[in-house]
Amino acid sequence: MSNETASTPNEVAVLKTSYGEMTIAFWPDVAPNTVENFKKLARAGFYDGTAFHRIIKGFMIQGGCPNSKVGARGVAGTGGPGYQIKAEFNNRSHVRGVLSMARSADPDSAGSQFFICHGNADFLNNKYTAFGKLVAGQDVLDKIAAVPCVGQERSTPTERVEIKSIEVVGEAPAKDAKAK
Repeated sequence: MSNETASTPNEVAVLKTSYGEMTIAFWPDVAPNTVENFKKLARAGFYDGTAFHRIIKGFMIQGGCPNSKVGARGVAGTGGPGYQIKAEFNNRSHVRGVLSMARSADPDSAGSQFFICHGNADFLNNKYTAFGKLVAGQDVLDKIAAVPCVGQERSTPTERVEIKSIEVVGEAPAKDAKAK
């Protein structure tokens, strides 16, 4: 219980997209390092101008790749922040609205890419790091998931779904008071 104050439980991430806003509550109790990494990248503006580059209706929408920015070099879905974080598998189920880290075959290969489940994906349980859940914007999730897709996996959106910004809000005001 004493660790609950280490990460402010009322912090949320507001994802502002070209399709509207979604709000996500974090789960620092089960994935503290993943939550902190996501918040650090969001505060630094890392996600601003990226896009949801992989969409599979009924499964998930994936974003967070710097290669998805307009004018970026490299293939969308292959980029990251230049480092990887250790997996924090936990008992939270991958159901509609859950925020989780994308990764390659190596469990400890996540960096910046994330996905939001559009449907039940319990086959990912204990194999991917779930670290939050949508608390507002289900309609926006549905709109994004409905974007027509092409490609081998039929997951490449035919139109750009931009992540304009991700803002972390609800921080404890005590931080500013301590800085004085």
